[in-house]
Amino acid sequence: MSRLRVGVAGAGVFGGYHAQKAAASARTRLVGVFDIDLARANRVAGGFGAQGYDDFDALIADCDAVVVAVPATHHSDLAARALSQDRHVLVEKPLALDPQTARILAGEAVTRGRVLQVGHQERFVARAMGILAIDEVPLRLESVRAGPPPANNRAGDVSVIWDLMIHDLDLAACLIGREFTSVSASGHRDSTDHLDEAVAEFEFVAGSSGWMKASRAQDVRERTMKLVYPSGEIAVDFLTRKLTNTTPYPVRVDISAELPDPLGAADESFFAACLGEMQSQVPGHGAVAAVAMAHAAQTAARQ
Repeated sequence: MSRLRVGVAGAGVFGGYHAQKAAASARTRLVGVFDIDLARANRVAGGFGAQGYDDFDALIADCDAVVVAVPATHHSDLAARALSQDRHVLVEKPLALDPQTARILAGEAVTRGRVLQVGHQERFVARAMGILAIDEVPLRLESVRAGPPPANNRAGDVSVIWDLMIHDLDLAACLIGREFTSVSASGHRDSTDHLDEAVAEFEFVAGSSGWMKASRAQDVRERTMKLVYPSGEIAVDFLTRKLTNTTPYPVRVDISAELPDPLGAADESFFAACLGEMQSQVPGHGAVAAVAMAHAAQTAARQ
């Protein structure tokens, strides 16, 4: 089997994670790491015997597939540049910062026959838990994803809606549906120039509702989700691994044996899709809904 030549854009924390996955996979060869800071690119790439780049187009030319793990404000630009050169792309969430751009990128990937996958690793978690296998639509979804400000102002270029809430918006789209009828939202700033805490309430075409809170300005970490179905309720505390389930569906919260590394599983599925071994688990067109919901929540919170 020919190994997939992979390049990583971004030499930050997540770029380092993705570089490690590409270097370790039997399906791939890590070609290099791009960063506007060449010294930083060399440090990350050198740790895996790869090359550092400060020219993104040069990295594209040397690769079959590119992982985009730069700040969110640059996701769509770098993804578009790689797709325009017929490269497969795995882009960290969010795919873009507006739904029109997200739709254009998804369409471009389909037109060119390239894999465009988005880094919504929480789908892999929900699948392993059994939540995605439930054949009822939730009447209501409630989620909290909160914690202290991240080190080094990571993700400070966008609001907490794009940084953290986007995970739960994507899950809501998967579980309830992509179409919503209304959204109300509020939030406040704390340590960045953007919203660092936000709450959003959605009403969906399916008749269901969703309430999400995301914060990077809270002393105590929280990560919970509650799903209300016609047949019962599922409540999960992901930090304590406490699960309450009154539905007839089997759900588990401890998935460490089956899915010890969600990011690794997502990257490996991308590599396999690029090689034609399977369909992408999070294709670009399937990530547009989360972008549309995040954009609507962002607009509502500003108002």
